[in-house]
Amino acid sequence: MKIATVTFLMLLLATSASAAEKANQSFLKKAIQGNYAEVDMGKLAQQNGQSDDVKSFGKMLQADHTAANEKAIDVAKSMGVTPPDGPNAKQKADYENMSKMSGPQFDRDFATHMVADHQKDIAEYTKASKSADPAGEYAKGNIPVLQKHLETAKSLTSKKTSSR
Repeated sequence: MKIATVTFLMLLLATSASAAEKANQSFLKKAIQGNYAEVDMGKLAQQNGQSDDVKSFGKMLQADHTAANEKAIDVAKSMGVTPPDGPNAKQKADYENMSKMSGPQFDRDFATHMVADHQKDIAEYTKASKSADPAGEYAKGNIPVLQKHLETAKSLTSKKTSSR
């Protein structure tokens, strides 16, 4: 009876460890896709944005998420995860939508999209940061950058980005 209990507990621990590992692998894949999407949106903001603030934010997004993606890809590979090579379908659709806009409409919609996107990202990164593995360390290290992006996006929504 005791052996069966010990075996059951060991199996339970192994199952929860693999569940945590799968969650971290899923987080990394989403993070990499998100970084690709942010780089693309940053480039788009530099092209289609009207205000200098939006263009500057786009440049920041491009630089910061390119650097974050290099780290995320390294972590994914170290954990045996094949990294995605671009954004997911929804992110591509969001990009396509935004690419049809320009001027004040682009600035407004871009800022609003970035606020919502970074709020969601911060929640996901915060959850992942509780993990004591490379994925958790990656998440923990990137939360301050995501918070800076969120604050910048919020400041753009509060400004009249249509004025130059």
